[in-house]
Amino acid sequence: MHTLFADSFAALGRLDNITLVMVFHPQYLESFLKTQHYLLQMDGPLPLHYRHYIGIMAAARHQCSYLVNLHVNDFLHVGGDPKWLNGLENAPQKLQNLGELNKVLAHRPWLITKEHIEITDSFCEVEALMEKMKQLQECRDEEEASQEEMASRFEIEKRESMFVFSSDDEEVAPTRDISRHFEDTSYGYKDFSRHGMHVPTFRVQDYCWEDHGYSLVNRLYPDVGQLIDEKFHIAYNLTYNTMAMHKDVDTSMLRRAIWNYIHCMFGIRYDDYDYGEINQLLDRSFKVYIKTVVCTPEKATKKMYDSFWRQFKHSEKVHVNLLLIEARMQAELLYALRAITRYMT
Repeated sequence: MHTLFADSFAALGRLDNITLVMVFHPQYLESFLKTQHYLLQMDGPLPLHYRHYIGIMAAARHQCSYLVNLHVNDFLHVGGDPKWLNGLENAPQKLQNLGELNKVLAHRPWLITKEHIEITDSFCEVEALMEKMKQLQECRDEEEASQEEMASRFEIEKRESMFVFSSDDEEVAPTRDISRHFEDTSYGYKDFSRHGMHVPTFRVQDYCWEDHGYSLVNRLYPDVGQLIDEKFHIAYNLTYNTMAMHKDVDTSMLRRAIWNYIHCMFGIRYDDYDYGEINQLLDRSFKVYIKTVVCTPEKATKKMYDSFWRQFKHSEKVHVNLLLIEARMQAELLYALRAITRYMT
């Protein structure tokens, strides 16, 4: 644990709140930090200040002022132009072109088409586009962790919390005007299955991460593909065989129900799964929490965090959040990578 803290501090120059929360699960934290380090600091097709600006765009989409401010500081530290911070329209066209992809990827990834990729790629190579998309998704993962998981660290909440909760457990509005960093502020999540939508269900047997997505990422951006695949597997398979006070428990059915429920919300279906298990294993209040964290994390509150699984340990609740953010990321990636595949063929 101490080594992880040291490595994180050496890489980031700080121990942020997200690291302090994820340390409940050192194996996942190590994988997460390796991925973040590679995306934000290692050599790649994008300059460092571009990467942090993309982080600003991604975090702003869900109104996470904490991460916006972190990336603003890092953006300036690596020589970013302060004028870009006045609004997306002041950034280079290459980054402005990411605005639409960022919006759809964040809220309704099932609407991503090869045309989105074509518009974005007209200003950049596919490898650079892959790096940009990974950063958008990774930063949103980090942002969700920052807004939900910190509720589990009560001992540092007053000192370092990312949001200050008011007496009725609603977040106080961020002090920074982050709306300048993205367009179409009214655009948000809509239920995939809502009446009137005619988007076909994403069938995993036709396009899945293991057989299709991973191979494409590995071809275009090998190291990142491996890191993300490792992170998916750790989050999905992580277990200590405990639930609350019970030991020697097989949690695999519960973990799969959570994962598949999230994918279901994004229109992704598994033909070999009995969806009746979701209603058996996930009660209504837990489903509400899951949907809020995954679809509209800016609306999550400490009260919501406290209300589900009251008898469970905070480390178990943090593990739930790790499942949520990784399942969401994989859902976004599947839609984006399928669009890239169609664009390239």
